[in-house]
Amino acid sequence: MKTTKLVEVHGALLAVEYEANPGAVGMPIFFLHANVADRRMWQGQWDWLATTHPVVSYDRRGFGESRTLWSTPHSNVTDLWEVMDSLGYERAVLVGCSMGGRVAIDAALTRSDRVSGLVIVAPGISGAPAPRHGDSVKALMDAISAAAALGNLDAKNELQAHLWLDGPLSLRERVGGETRRLFLSMNGTALLAAHPGVASEELSAWEQLETIKAPTLVMWGDLDLPYLQERCELVAQRIPGAQSFVLQGTAHLPALEAPQQFNSALGRYFESF
Repeated sequence: MKTTKLVEVHGALLAVEYEANPGAVGMPIFFLHANVADRRMWQGQWDWLATTHPVVSYDRRGFGESRTLWSTPHSNVTDLWEVMDSLGYERAVLVGCSMGGRVAIDAALTRSDRVSGLVIVAPGISGAPAPRHGDSVKALMDAISAAAALGNLDAKNELQAHLWLDGPLSLRERVGGETRRLFLSMNGTALLAAHPGVASEELSAWEQLETIKAPTLVMWGDLDLPYLQERCELVAQRIPGAQSFVLQGTAHLPALEAPQQFNSALGRYFESF
């Protein structure tokens, strides 16, 4: 049965959802969400994995049901360790998308003894070179910035759905129905949240990818931003022994958009342990 609790960290209460069935003997799996989502983006993976693994997902500061008590500099990696400690887990497989992927990479570099596996989906990477965008992507990003400057959060939300959910070079509202409604709900909540303070991660993961020790799977969608696709290919080459998988017909959030395809790739990864 899913259980939700609030874990206190410096300046915030993190909403943590977890499930550990008696027969779940596999390594604990921690899901780390993207910056335009919250822990609900992993609902398509939960029931499938919870029968065999303890499963955990939580909202970072400023997302979902987490509460900012006061704005303060903080470390997302330290928050991860706090959540793991609160549940009594020494080690876990980290599955992170976008900014969640960045947190997972930084955690694997900071405390390799606590990361037994690493699945990174179009990850952010601290210290990576600045991206170069084509005209179409740049125009969409400029529109997002303009909507933000006007304080039009509904327009910003819709434009970000085009960029991250549909894919910047795909038709707007390519992804519809409940998936789109969930995206707009998750991202809309984040857009309205109180600012939790600056997340200060000091290390540059880009320079250290070759030192990652955890068995790694790198995944990305073929409709995602072009620079992210190119970077993911390079990351998979640089991390020793890493597997890679391209999720066809998906953009930046394949676990949300195509859970069966995503779960199939994730299942093959777990079989390789």
